[in-house]
Amino acid sequence: MKKYLFILLLLPLINFGQTNPIITKWLQNNSGITGRHYRIKVPVSTVVHDSLTANIQQVRYSSVDSNTASVYVNTQGIPAYITGPFYNNPRPVAGNQNELFKLPLYPIASTLGNIPSQATGAATIAVLINGVSLYSYGDGFSYKLTTNTDVPTQAANGGNGVWNRNGVLAEKLGFDCSKGHPDAQWRYHHHQNPSAFNLDLLTLSTVCTPYVSDGLYAINPNEHSPLLGFAFDGFPIYGPYAYSNPLDPLSGITRMKSSYSTRAITTRTHYSNGVDVTDGPAVSTAFPLGWYREDYEYISHTESDYLDIHNGRFCITPDYPNGSYCYFTTVDDNYNSVYPYAVGPYFYGVKSGSNLNAPVGGGTITEPVTTYTPPLAASDFTIETNGFTAFPNPSYDLLAIQSKAIVTADLTVNLIDSTGRQIDQKTIHQGTTLCYFDTSSLYNGVYLVQISSENKQLTLKVIIRK
Repeated sequence: MKKYLFILLLLPLINFGQTNPIITKWLQNNSGITGRHYRIKVPVSTVVHDSLTANIQQVRYSSVDSNTASVYVNTQGIPAYITGPFYNNPRPVAGNQNELFKLPLYPIASTLGNIPSQATGAATIAVLINGVSLYSYGDGFSYKLTTNTDVPTQAANGGNGVWNRNGVLAEKLGFDCSKGHPDAQWRYHHHQNPSAFNLDLLTLSTVCTPYVSDGLYAINPNEHSPLLGFAFDGFPIYGPYAYSNPLDPLSGITRMKSSYSTRAITTRTHYSNGVDVTDGPAVSTAFPLGWYREDYEYISHTESDYLDIHNGRFCITPDYPNGSYCYFTTVDDNYNSVYPYAVGPYFYGVKSGSNLNAPVGGGTITEPVTTYTPPLAASDFTIETNGFTAFPNPSYDLLAIQSKAIVTADLTVNLIDSTGRQIDQKTIHQGTTLCYFDTSSLYNGVYLVQISSENKQLTLKVIIRK
């Protein structure tokens, strides 16, 4: 497949210009949306409005006719959806990161192989289109034989770095309903598909129970999943559903599947390639199978819906009609996240992306750049076909309106009674999926929900019944 990518990269680069998704698909905040979070106190549904601007603040790019061109994305790392509460985490809120991400405008396939510099490792490996960091499977901990515990690998007298912990499993109790949490630097991030726990068909966390949940998008098995972000090698990341034939957009929709499986082991003494390594803990309740990256092995498949060793494939997508290498977030048939979750354990392309402001601010752009300004009121959001849901319907005391697509511009939602009187108005903000109405004081009857985007409108019928 890499030879096809190489051919595409030889096309005249100037043709991509401002139509290149890595320039145009970011959720640039033009309405002043700020971050919000839930308190860990009762009532847990209390929402605190923060002063930090959500989503992306600025997008710039260097010369589009250069193979070494870059895209620069400024963000505070704050999503528009409500974050928290963060149980089992000493950081109660997400903090401002003042990040300046640099990504390759024209990614290229790596010829380096699976070497340490190409490993996803820990911390940021990609940037979601709302400016939130996507981390790899890892959380920076590994097993230490002499203490029989997991400890930070980079710390003094740290872990052995041989059996590296799977953060998606180990840190589950610290995730909010949107499957994110802040790290030691207060940086909010995801390790997995950024869709709320209680939108999965089998819910693995009870953190969503007390409040209405949200995320970047909701999985829709009937549509090609949306573009979620870009990895540090510049290649795009999509949700879990894609065309069944990678080169035919008229083929059916299918779930992309990981080619990694847990190994048939009860002890941890060797890697899957047979190499004898420093022992890890035996498989047990405390250290279940899958607890470490090295518990998994790659098994090649010939079926087109199975992904390669990097968790991606070359394919056509709605944003890349000529084809591109793409990563996919992997989930099982209950929408629960599956290793390696998005990218990895090694990048497919040359890893050249970085946060120029890490570990502190002060990063600068050292080449001429152009600022990308989205056309006024531009949005690829199709209000007629995005799959809005009103639930519960009939409603008793709370009515939620949710979009399955990524909302790229604010939507106005009006609740109207049978006489045509507007009862309430809410907003589904850019980069969120839902809003909700308190219906506890409304009379029984039929109501209308009108969802508006610029000059387009969609009407849903709902019932209030007590």
